[in-house]
Amino acid sequence: MKCAACLLLLFFMVGPADRAGAAGQRPNIVMVLIDDMGWGDLSCFGNEDARTPNIDRIASEGIRFTQFYVNSPICSASRCALTTGQYPQRWRITSYLDGRATNARRGVADWLDVKAPTTARILHDAGYATGHFGKWHLGGQRDVDDAPPISAYGFDASLTNFEGMGAKLLPLTLKPGDEKPGKIWQDAERLGQPVTWMLRSRITTGFVDAALAFIDKARIEKKPFFINLWPDDVHSPWWPPVEKWGHSKHEMYRAVLEEMDRQLGKFFERLRSDAALRDNTLLLFCSDNGPEPSGGSHGPFRGWKTTIYEGGTRSPLIAWAPGLMEKGRAGTRNETSVFAAFDLVPSMLTIAGVKKPSGVSFDGEDLAPVLLGRGTASRQAPVFWRRPPDRKNWLPHIAESQPDLSVREGRWKLLCEYDGLNASLYDMEADRGERHDCASDHPEVVARLKQAAMSWHQSMPPDKGPQLPAEKPSPVSRR
Repeated sequence: MKCAACLLLLFFMVGPADRAGAAGQRPNIVMVLIDDMGWGDLSCFGNEDARTPNIDRIASEGIRFTQFYVNSPICSASRCALTTGQYPQRWRITSYLDGRATNARRGVADWLDVKAPTTARILHDAGYATGHFGKWHLGGQRDVDDAPPISAYGFDASLTNFEGMGAKLLPLTLKPGDEKPGKIWQDAERLGQPVTWMLRSRITTGFVDAALAFIDKARIEKKPFFINLWPDDVHSPWWPPVEKWGHSKHEMYRAVLEEMDRQLGKFFERLRSDAALRDNTLLLFCSDNGPEPSGGSHGPFRGWKTTIYEGGTRSPLIAWAPGLMEKGRAGTRNETSVFAAFDLVPSMLTIAGVKKPSGVSFDGEDLAPVLLGRGTASRQAPVFWRRPPDRKNWLPHIAESQPDLSVREGRWKLLCEYDGLNASLYDMEADRGERHDCASDHPEVVARLKQAAMSWHQSMPPDKGPQLPAEKPSPVSRR
């Protein structure tokens, strides 16, 4: 058996481009990012309540990573890290992007700066066809109608929803008893044309069909492709097909999740059934943050969307690349490697055989061998989080005050306030559910990690989190 260091050396001596298909083309890369799906929602991650056979099949042919994180517990910030390979705080995107007044109140940018490094632009400049299909939410929403188009970030083609500039699919809603569909986000028509209206319960099919057409075009042009496929189905409000309508929020969520899986199956089957695609494509699948309370499942973890506990930031990651992965790794679980979404960016570039541009510095680390089953390393530096500035609590869902900062280093996870007060420490090897605070048993670890978290926080551009008061608890019936 080769040692880990030898495997890493072999990976870099025999580059991904050299292991590509018969035509020698660089590997294709697909990033599937689900909106508000919990770590415990998929059957292949232990959910016995829902059926996700198409995603499960991808998992059975790939690798599941159980200690993968996103870099924020809320959508825009999480997507920023995945897009740039950097902490979202660097670009002042620390919560979801809203209207101008709300963004200013929270100290949040109106859109991602076009100067930010993006995977799409780097790959595009290296000869890739690049397409984005699905939710964007990095500029162009509500009254922010002068944001850059998605194409400004390096994409040849895009089709988005109501939270992005450019061509879009907008949702029609239909519930039992309705005689005709209704429209929501109708004002988003001014944020880009052409606009196609489509039943919310089928809208992932629209994004899938656009992505498949994009693949066909890229193949005609003999280009490798990079695709973002970012459906927003399981973000509330939930609109399942009428015949699958539920009686509770959980039933509605489950119906939408299962319908999304069905619609994604068409895309997965195209990659699987075409030998040239199957043998030369890397598909990554994860969620942007944890689920809403009463919707999806956070599995064995504490916390939900918007919180920096594990339930808000730990995400189910699947890597599928039958022709590129180490033999014998299909269907396995990596329960050792600790890394985060921003690590995917330099890793994807390495797998594509594309060098990082000069002058670009990533917070993410290159873990390409890990994604392809050639090792079980973790990132070397800690991962830090800062809560969204407007989420000290989230009424009526979460009434208790939430910690401001957190850090994961090796087996340890520490949470504290901006000034280091109220620090709690958890041993992730023994207590992944963050149930038993062991800070008093390890004062030296607390002191070190608390200082690291505060130093990181102070090194990042500030938002207005320290200035925003927590919401006062109010009766649920009034909200």
